[in-house]
Amino acid sequence: MIPWTLGLGSWDFDLDHFTKALTHMASTGSSFSAPPFQGIATFGRCPHTRVLKGVDVAILGVPFDSTVSYRSGTRFGPRAIREQSLLLWGYNNALGVAPFEQLSAIDFGDVDVIPVDVSATHRAIELTAKTILDAGSRLITLGGEHSISLPLLRAHAAVHGPMAVVHFDAHPDTWDEEYPGYKFSHGTPFRRAIEEGLIDTSAYFQIGIRGPTAGPQDYEDAKQLGAQMLVADDVHSRGVPSILSEVRQCLGSRPTYVTLDIDAVDPAYAPGTGTPEVGGLTSYQILQLIRGLRGLNLVGFDLVEVSPPYDPSQITAILGANLAFEFLSLLALKSRGH
Repeated sequence: MIPWTLGLGSWDFDLDHFTKALTHMASTGSSFSAPPFQGIATFGRCPHTRVLKGVDVAILGVPFDSTVSYRSGTRFGPRAIREQSLLLWGYNNALGVAPFEQLSAIDFGDVDVIPVDVSATHRAIELTAKTILDAGSRLITLGGEHSISLPLLRAHAAVHGPMAVVHFDAHPDTWDEEYPGYKFSHGTPFRRAIEEGLIDTSAYFQIGIRGPTAGPQDYEDAKQLGAQMLVADDVHSRGVPSILSEVRQCLGSRPTYVTLDIDAVDPAYAPGTGTPEVGGLTSYQILQLIRGLRGLNLVGFDLVEVSPPYDPSQITAILGANLAFEFLSLLALKSRGH
């Protein structure tokens, strides 16, 4: 026993016990034995590897934000979410599952983005996603801006065909051109996806839409394209169970992709985002909405628009990490037959 003396007393440090504990952690691969400030910040302390054999779920980062229309910084989102995911101790009490034990999950690292070229970046995203999906793994993607959903939808639709989409957002993101002459930006991905036949528009929900626009055409255009829009006021007035009932009844057993722009959540709960809108969902409501997708045929998930420069206390990144954990938990329940 080695005595350690502090200013107000002393305590004994058992070096032999400490050494045995470290040896046990190394031999068992137990990452949750370490404090959250220790070690490399992979998502949920998953191993960082690009070996996909036997992998159920891969976490992929896309640090790209070159087409944002207001506050940039979401290129730092994947790193911030990973850092705060070290607080995820592994067991989801609300859903009764330990996803990191139930699933073989890895952190695949980041796509090699090209900040000055959105089309080249989209090709890189699609190719990386295709590599993961072709190996039989599911994909959880951390953005980055919302334009990255388009190549992700392309990769998933190549496997599943046109998919049902549950789209949480403050904005429809169905503009034709956010910038004159440019078809690809974080305000256009779902128009492009619909045009390319990636989305089953009979099962496309936009949830949480709100805020001032240039005119009524923004919402009307989204509806004309096939979006079933449930604005934030609908969630607040009808309640989460009613919203989930409508969504679940429509989706049935269709392959379903979930895309979540963190600005669906009110800036009181998620200030770190590029285009915040007041009157949004609470962190509790978005957790309940994600958990309410339990049992659906979920094939992919992305979480975008976390902007650390506007997130001084990291509460947005903490929420983002927990939402990705919730989706991972849903995949674990599905693998267990629930």
